[in-house]
Amino acid sequence: MQDDPNPFALVTLAHLQTRATNKDPQARFEAKWKLVQLLYRRGWDRQRITDLFFVIDWMMHLPDFLSQQLWQNVETIEQEQKMAYVSSVERIGIEKGVKLGEARGEARGVVKGESNLLLRLLTRRFGAVPEWVSARLNQANTDLLETWGDRVLDAQSLEEVFGETRH
Repeated sequence: MQDDPNPFALVTLAHLQTRATNKDPQARFEAKWKLVQLLYRRGWDRQRITDLFFVIDWMMHLPDFLSQQLWQNVETIEQEQKMAYVSSVERIGIEKGVKLGEARGEARGVVKGESNLLLRLLTRRFGAVPEWVSARLNQANTDLLETWGDRVLDAQSLEEVFGETRH
């Protein structure tokens, strides 16, 4: 019956396993887990797997702790299934995308850190800064932040720090 491709054979098997494991939660868990694995091995579409899983889940009730274990096992199968459909070219693309995202995040972190440091220096040197200063700092790139940082030490005003030309 396990090898029968008919979905009703699987439901029948679930019924028989439910009766056979009536007083043994661990045995029921193991039987249910084998049935779930069969669902995924059959190569059925996602909707059929989901529909049959709900039937099996309803028939073969488990205590909470075993039910949680089953869900963890199902999540593992789901992850393996997703990766099985990803080609090697797509996998390389995904890895490159992750690395690019990390590099961009790191660059944004550097800019944010420099912006925060410059804001602290400006506040210490000139007192509370107006909103336009914060806005310029938030929009600046690393090169501009470094230029302004160099000017902080010698400038006599905020305008001199942010001015395009120095006097």
